[in-house]
Amino acid sequence: MLKTKGMFGPTRFLYQKESGNVFRTKLKNYGVNWMSRDEEKKVLFVIGTEQKSERFIKEETNVNPENMIILQTYQPVVSYPFDDLMRDIIIAVYQDNVEEIVVVSTNDDQKNIEDILSKIYKNKELPDKIQTLDYLFENCMPEFPEGTVSAWLHGGKTVTDSVQKTVSIIRNHPLLPSHVKVKELHIDQANEKLSEIV
Repeated sequence: MLKTKGMFGPTRFLYQKESGNVFRTKLKNYGVNWMSRDEEKKVLFVIGTEQKSERFIKEETNVNPENMIILQTYQPVVSYPFDDLMRDIIIAVYQDNVEEIVVVSTNDDQKNIEDILSKIYKNKELPDKIQTLDYLFENCMPEFPEGTVSAWLHGGKTVTDSVQKTVSIIRNHPLLPSHVKVKELHIDQANEKLSEIV
């Protein structure tokens, strides 16, 4: 466990994980009411890697900073019930007695994936490999539940689809305690608005 100083000044306890980082955050609560929450409840936020999202959540939610846990990953998307991100979520729930999980999406998530796909398809070394992988994805079910490399990288047709699928997978996971609530939160960064999707 590493003790680090964050970009916005808070002290963090950093846990390294394969699919992302878990930050147990010690932060000032800015007191803006976003949702009516029990401030003593431990809440796990699953977010992308953008610093804006993390800061926005810390400033705009009514969660006691002592009880806020942030799990950062490149995309807040669980591909299947036993992937690395889902394992990290289950570990956090039991290790930190999490009572609520909030999966956070932003407008920028889709743009980031499109940029990555564009770079991959422009790489002259990859067309043969992509063709082979697409064949495997189509013909080797259930090992590759998505139909193509592109679908696998996207995680869903849209970010909304991906996050809704993630929320459903987490809610219905056999190892998730029945009392743990799972919600989706969308951040419109351009307009600085939060919208909760139950």
